[in-house]
Amino acid sequence: MQNPKVIDATKSKLKPTTTSPKHPKNITTFFKQTKRNLSTNTSKTSISKTIKSETLILPPKDEEDLKWEPLLNMGKSELFLPLTFPTGQTFRWKKTGPFRYTGVVDSHLISLKQQVGDGNGVLYFVHSDSNKDNAKAALEDYLNAGISLKEMWETFSASDPKFAELALHLGGARVLRQDPFECLIQFLCSSNNNIGRITKMVDFVSSLGKYLGTVEGLKFYEFPSPERLSLVSEDELRVAGFGYRAKYVVNTMSFLQSKPGGGAEWLISLRELGLHEAVEALCTLPGVGPKVAACIALFSLDQHHAIPVDTHVWQIATRYLVPELAGARLTPKLHNLVAEAFVNKYGKYAGWAQTLLFIAELPSQKALLPTDVAVRVIEPALTIAQTKPTP
Repeated sequence: MQNPKVIDATKSKLKPTTTSPKHPKNITTFFKQTKRNLSTNTSKTSISKTIKSETLILPPKDEEDLKWEPLLNMGKSELFLPLTFPTGQTFRWKKTGPFRYTGVVDSHLISLKQQVGDGNGVLYFVHSDSNKDNAKAALEDYLNAGISLKEMWETFSASDPKFAELALHLGGARVLRQDPFECLIQFLCSSNNNIGRITKMVDFVSSLGKYLGTVEGLKFYEFPSPERLSLVSEDELRVAGFGYRAKYVVNTMSFLQSKPGGGAEWLISLRELGLHEAVEALCTLPGVGPKVAACIALFSLDQHHAIPVDTHVWQIATRYLVPELAGARLTPKLHNLVAEAFVNKYGKYAGWAQTLLFIAELPSQKALLPTDVAVRVIEPALTIAQTKPTP
């Protein structure tokens, strides 16, 4: 299979730039309003403290005041936000408006907005005085912007009619390039869990980091360092709703603390290994099995052919790739066979293909498919897979 055209993506970890926050244009009006609301016997010191406190939680600027800028070469076929952020890769981005998501990349608080109507690209806005060039570079790195998704989909579609039909309606589902430590902690939280609980757990961990701002009533934080998270006890995590996963997080942090840089450098170094070696290294961490390791490898370690195999992906594989295995019990051996089947079919970017097929199964995203496509491509295969007798 001919590989899609790929432009080299930045490999180095960008260093965040810290500068003072920029006040909104209407800050003078806000000051006056705050002073009027204070009682007349309040001291100047109290007024100063109140204003300083309030400016930390100012509402976002009005939509027309935000200076949105376009992400070049990111049309809908390259990036469609509803198919990228709320689909299980990350639990750190929040929906803050129609076709608008807000999240943190490195130390940058950023909003993204999908253009609709005549425009079909993506706009971005940096919510602070961070170095704008650094913020944009970090965002493009995070979005794997150096990889041409459109050309990749065309290559896959040419050899796979079922994929072609789904991709026609689900374009722009990108695989992210997250920080490995952030990705690791998120997927430790995901073990045998649902999206609602995972999100609450990830929100708790995030709140341990540096506060960056509030957008549409939602607070955003820089992800805590390994050193900061290592100070949290198992009991604190259990109170926060982590359950048995609290032990995994605490023991993993102890393991990482024995590595250079508190584990962050060690995790980034896994990008230089082959997939098998990277997965083996990740599986030495408490609570990390082959499926979680494959998720981390795919979504943060540049292992684009990693295949996270769970029951959902197993069902997808038996519909599209290995129908002869439908009804069999998923074992470690069959786990490897499924991963190999995806790679044999889609090549070095098999993980991206698997991601689109997985997204097509999600109820919220399946609604984007025309009824005839869902009935013709997904439902018959599902019925066959469910009714085929177990060998």
